Amino acid sequence: MEAGVAIHPDDTRSCYHCGEPVPEHAAWTLEIDECRHPLCCPGCEAVARAIVAGGLASYYRFRTALPERPRDHHDTRAEQWSLFDDPGLQARFVHGDDTLVNATLAVDGITCAACAWLIEHRLNALEGVTGSAVDLTHHRLRLEWEPHRIALSRLLAELASIGYPSRPFEPDEAQQRLQRESHRQMRRLIVAALGMMQALMFSLPFYLAGEAGLDGDFGHLFHWLALALTTPVVLYAAQPFFHQAWRDLRNRTPGMDVPVSLAIGSAYLASTRSVISGQGEVYFDSVSMFTFFLLFGRHLEARARRRGGAAGNALAELLPISATRLDDDGEPRILPASELRVGDRVLVKPGHGVPADGVIESGHSSLDESTLTGETQPVARHVGDTVTGGSQNIENPLTLRITHAGRDTRVASILDLTDRAFASRPRLALRSAHLAHRFVLQVLLIAAAVALAWWFIAPERAFWVTLSVLVVTCPCALALATPTALTAAHGRLHRRGALLTRADALETLDGIDRVIFDKTGTLTTGEMRLVETRSLDGSDPRRLRAIAASLEAHSEHPIARAFHPHRLPGVTAEDVTRQSGAGLEGRIEGTRWRFGRPDFAADSPPAPPDDGHWLLLAEAGRPRAWFALDDRLREDADATLATLRLAGIEVELLSGDTEPRVRALAERLGIDDWTAAMSPEDKLARLRSHQSRGERIAMVGDGINDVPVLAGADVAFAMNGATDLARTRADVVLLTSRLHRVAETIGIARATRRVIRQNLGWALVYNLSALPLAACGLVPPWLAAIGMSLSSLVVVGNALRLARPTSFHHLTSPVSS
Repeated sequence: MEAGVAIHPDDTRSCYHCGEPVPEHAAWTLEIDECRHPLCCPGCEAVARAIVAGGLASYYRFRTALPERPRDHHDTRAEQWSLFDDPGLQARFVHGDDTLVNATLAVDGITCAACAWLIEHRLNALEGVTGSAVDLTHHRLRLEWEPHRIALSRLLAELASIGYPSRPFEPDEAQQRLQRESHRQMRRLIVAALGMMQALMFSLPFYLAGEAGLDGDFGHLFHWLALALTTPVVLYAAQPFFHQAWRDLRNRTPGMDVPVSLAIGSAYLASTRSVISGQGEVYFDSVSMFTFFLLFGRHLEARARRRGGAAGNALAELLPISATRLDDDGEPRILPASELRVGDRVLVKPGHGVPADGVIESGHSSLDESTLTGETQPVARHVGDTVTGGSQNIENPLTLRITHAGRDTRVASILDLTDRAFASRPRLALRSAHLAHRFVLQVLLIAAAVALAWWFIAPERAFWVTLSVLVVTCPCALALATPTALTAAHGRLHRRGALLTRADALETLDGIDRVIFDKTGTLTTGEMRLVETRSLDGSDPRRLRAIAASLEAHSEHPIARAFHPHRLPGVTAEDVTRQSGAGLEGRIEGTRWRFGRPDFAADSPPAPPDDGHWLLLAEAGRPRAWFALDDRLREDADATLATLRLAGIEVELLSGDTEPRVRALAERLGIDDWTAAMSPEDKLARLRSHQSRGERIAMVGDGINDVPVLAGADVAFAMNGATDLARTRADVVLLTSRLHRVAETIGIARATRRVIRQNLGWALVYNLSALPLAACGLVPPWLAAIGMSLSSLVVVGNALRLARPTSFHHLTSPVSS
């Protein structure tokens, strides 16, 4: 659509502002030039009237695209934006002094140039605003104002009033640094590409002319033109190679940039000398080609790394900067999310982010948790359900009670675990780097030997043969083989909802022989439900449930969540102690109560009513009530175990639950190797027994009672609902409830190890094959540059297959992805 052509809704019953259908009997209208136009909602009416009242009705003639419908017309009130006048919050994105400040805002709703015109004219008309400029490409607004004359909240309210709600644009420092480096890398790549193409154009006539050669004047001119075009390639595009080589030499640890710099620098200087003297070989095309392909390979590697880090940056920006806290009288108050504390009640509107971890007190809605868990479908949440900070509320308003805020939120813990994973380099990467380092030293020694030999055979060819050896054996592919594959695998796993917290986890997973599963919260959902209460002495079941709930309030076990709805005011347990795998003990109104396994709760417990999951509540050793709980099997448990068996991995079930329940589950899943009524010490002893026979064990668990065996396993998986302590002991934290991520993680680990072996094998075969040919003078420098570059691209391309969703699908084919 051409700029300057006014657009209007096609139908008279379409909203004049946003184009949406107008409901029947709608009373909202707008009058412009003595013509009345229908509007679909109060939000559009408020925005449209604000535009016209500001003398900007020309916007409707200039626009070339319809704006979005305003989500909430209440946002037009300046009070909603008073949060952004907080000095502590402004310090993060407002720059300047007391007289003049500026900020960059991200603006929603921009569709065309008319939007930019409207925003700039509306803001520039305000007293105290000294300048505003809209970036149409990135939907950002650069704003400059005098803070003593106009408040930032007023500016944001004005933007919202005309249909463009805005927020501070605050990319984190690491992301900004990555972007700047990416731009510099791309500029160098472009300079190298242009220099290579032009230098090759002036070099081709010499190759095509053969032995006859070119006319002297033309040849001299072409050489000087090639020199002029190659100079910026060497001095600018190849600059990182020289800097890194100098650092390596200064630290006495020569890496791959040393032979690269020697090859580029010596070829350029020798070719320049030949041009000036008019004698000798000229290989400017080889220099520029070598530089371009090296930069291109590193560009692909950096791209893979940025993809892997994108998830981390997205997590860092998930938590909103503001929250709506409800006071004791229920009145909403907007404040920075950083000021929230445990116990606060907050209101989360549809379309807003959850500011911290909490429990739903009222309302029900669907939440988008895709960035946290990798699950694309929204999940339903109801009263009593836990929600994670950073989730996006989709449908209805929710009232939450904050359980974890600030650095204690799940997002913060995930970021901490990620930092822990990358604090050290995996053994595979260290071995690969050591191999590349040794290879560099050998290449330098071989190049020196080749130069000496050719000095006696044919001195005039010694330099160019040595150059070919340096270029063709450059260990780029060897150095890229492992880190590129590991980066691609980490990124793929993170997107699939599996977070590696230990650098060597992938390597260890490749050799797993047996996977041991816990039962409750692992093979089952862990969402226990209280289905029956049987009083043993005629006491009120409601009070008995409240007593059990007061004890379970001090537990993080999945069973505790089944009792949360049954708490009663005035029933509070004190001096609560927990016996792992058995139950809880505490004092209520001066009496000692125990709740858990029958043999723990009472000295001589009665027999359970039937084979269900029964817990016993006892007062001072006297049984008072039985509680029946029910748990649901995870939907993908069958497929997960089938995948592991197909991969040749043994499956075992160890549980602290009763034998009848464990046997029933094992028979349902076809698990032959299972043991019930196991304490944490028993589980650890069983694991050590397997390890003493040389088996590598992966343990999958979720509770505090699983911590010892998780710590003792070769690789530990913590489920998405695991306790904080279990997550800190895990090597892999599952961010999604899908159990098949265990099998998928092992499959990707095996694929990664296979790709690394392929890459290392290819790099070594190529170098060992090309080296004798180059040493014998059979490979000219330009061909050496092509061969080296292609070997690096093969390695990078092979590694990037790990990042593609469809790659290696056969590894988890029995499981729906």
